Amino acid sequence: MTPTSDDTLERLAAVIESRKGGDPDKSYVARLFAKGQDAILKKIGEEATETVMACKDGDRPQIVGEVADLWFHTMLALSVHGLAPADVLAELRRREGMSGLEEFASRKAQSREEEERKP
Repeated sequence: MTPTSDDTLERLAAVIESRKGGDPDKSYVARLFAKGQDAILKKIGEEATETVMACKDGDRPQIVGEVADLWFHTMLALSVHGLAPADVLAELRRREGMSGLEEFASRKAQSREEEERKP
């Protein structure tokens, strides 16, 4: 059986969960969680910038490596908020078959509705 992306992301999420309360001297994940959400968000920003630079350079192996780093650090942010890769995959499945313009309009309408419900 060939693992799917869902399997890989779920396995990685399980590793993140198992390490986030660990010893910061022995685990990079534990170290970032010990530093707090701002440290994780800073890493996401750094990795996003490195991804952009790799794409501009057109270095395919570097692009793959930087996107992997970006996904990993984004998964840490998901964990901070009690979310999992399955939540993101479910949202991507919901959007499947919808044009980007339709999806954007849908989100904009939903945002307006939420604003109208606020007291």
